[in-house]
Amino acid sequence: MCEKWGDNIMRSLRTRITVMMLCVILTALVIVTLLSAIFIRKTESQKTDQLLLMLCESGERSLDYYFDSVQNSVLKVASYAEENLEGLDDKQLEKHVEEIREYFSMMASKTKGVLTYYYRIDPSVSSSVKGFWYIDLTGEGFEEHEVTDITQYDVNDTSKLVWFTVPKHEGQPVWLSPYITDNLDVRVISYDAPVYWNGQFVGVVGIEVDYSTMAAEVDGIRLYDNGYAYLSDSDGNIFYHPHIDTTDQSSDPAYEVPFGKSDNSIFLRYTYEGEEKEAVWRPLSNGMRLIVTVPVSETKGNWKGLILNIAMGAVVVLLVASLFLMFYTKRLTKPLEQLTAAAEQVDKGNYDFNLTYDKDDEIGRLTRMFKSLSGNVEVHINNLNEQVFVDSLTHVKNKGALMVALEDLQKQINKGANDAEFAIGAFDCDSLKVVNDRYGHEKGDIYLKKAARTIGAVFKHSPVFRTGGDEFAVILKNEDYRNIDSLLEQFDKTMDEINSSIDDLWEQVRISKGFAFFDPAEDSSAVQVMQRADELMYENKRDRKKQLKN
Repeated sequence: MCEKWGDNIMRSLRTRITVMMLCVILTALVIVTLLSAIFIRKTESQKTDQLLLMLCESGERSLDYYFDSVQNSVLKVASYAEENLEGLDDKQLEKHVEEIREYFSMMASKTKGVLTYYYRIDPSVSSSVKGFWYIDLTGEGFEEHEVTDITQYDVNDTSKLVWFTVPKHEGQPVWLSPYITDNLDVRVISYDAPVYWNGQFVGVVGIEVDYSTMAAEVDGIRLYDNGYAYLSDSDGNIFYHPHIDTTDQSSDPAYEVPFGKSDNSIFLRYTYEGEEKEAVWRPLSNGMRLIVTVPVSETKGNWKGLILNIAMGAVVVLLVASLFLMFYTKRLTKPLEQLTAAAEQVDKGNYDFNLTYDKDDEIGRLTRMFKSLSGNVEVHINNLNEQVFVDSLTHVKNKGALMVALEDLQKQINKGANDAEFAIGAFDCDSLKVVNDRYGHEKGDIYLKKAARTIGAVFKHSPVFRTGGDEFAVILKNEDYRNIDSLLEQFDKTMDEINSSIDDLWEQVRISKGFAFFDPAEDSSAVQVMQRADELMYENKRDRKKQLKN
């Protein structure tokens, strides 16, 4: 009986550890815990820098995407205006302004955060045709506002009426520094582009953006308890700060970090209001800077004395304990190593692992429990991912899924641009607004679903994404990429067949499209291919409108 009892004890993992290695394990656990604290603190600064940089780069991408959308809208309107001009007499200008008014309205409605948009004709070109100015101060829609009387200003003085005088003086599109609008008393930034006809300056098109849209983006960037982000110009003049009122223009410029010698590094150490801080900054596409900062005290804690007291002794003790553990627990560490490796795979989102230890002890039971739990987690995560990346109306992939797909394409490009073969298609439903206004949004939903099904039916081997209200995209690779010409022909044929057999507008399919191929000699990113596809789609939309008019 004693022998049996002794055998049971030896078969118990807890008993073996307690009897053979109690002192060593207890000592090792204490030392490992202390050393873990030391190594964590030694790498804390690097981790903080990485977190700051990650947050700053994420915010930079988000803000640049926003600024780029504003910039692209203005450039498209300016390009369309120059193509549309047929002459400069008042009758021609009146017709021209009305066509630009319609096109600008469409572009502004698709651009986030637009406060005002305008097209102003130079008084030297026409004294009667002035252009237009639309504002949206309430968020309830754009309303036409009386245009500014440019004749009251010296158009050669770029310190006044900057939205008109600066692009005229520069002769090219330009982001303007933050300013208070003369008529609305609102702080904005704007992007403006001059319009020319046969080398003669005609006027300016532009969009003004309320800083509150950017403020919402910036306020979402947080680190630790008291970390925050803010915007400044290249000299450190603060444009937006969550804790500083920057709207009072009568006071001196506000600074937290006046940039100077620190320009050579994106990582900053400085003291502000008596507190030492650590920060990272990144330049934005409109010339501003995004700064993410956090108090140094929140990154360090009270670890310095502990590190100095235990560092040397901990290394020696851990080495001795490791020798004993390697000798007595060789068989025990193998299943633990398997569990650790499996946990690392689960942390990375990979649930394909093999755990072979199945003995009837604590580790065996833990292994079986881990396998069961990880399987349930995998099912839950897969179901959640499917819901997150699917558009609820059309059941194709959504814009978030497109961003992930573009990131995957970018990884392929970074590995070897010459090996990446893909094309991106952009689609826009031509008549959605007409359907919504004339028949109601329920019919508009039917129209969108029909469009999504048609695109998916033709490009059946490629992922389809809904990127906006009436916009879709598709990424062609492999078989669809090689057969793109026949697929495009099939797509046009399918639309014609549907539209010829159905009278109800909401059951028809009228879609403009543009396809761009990745070219390693010209494209450094998947986003560039997407932008070219979008531009080709708008060209196709304009051509389709011209065909309808003719």
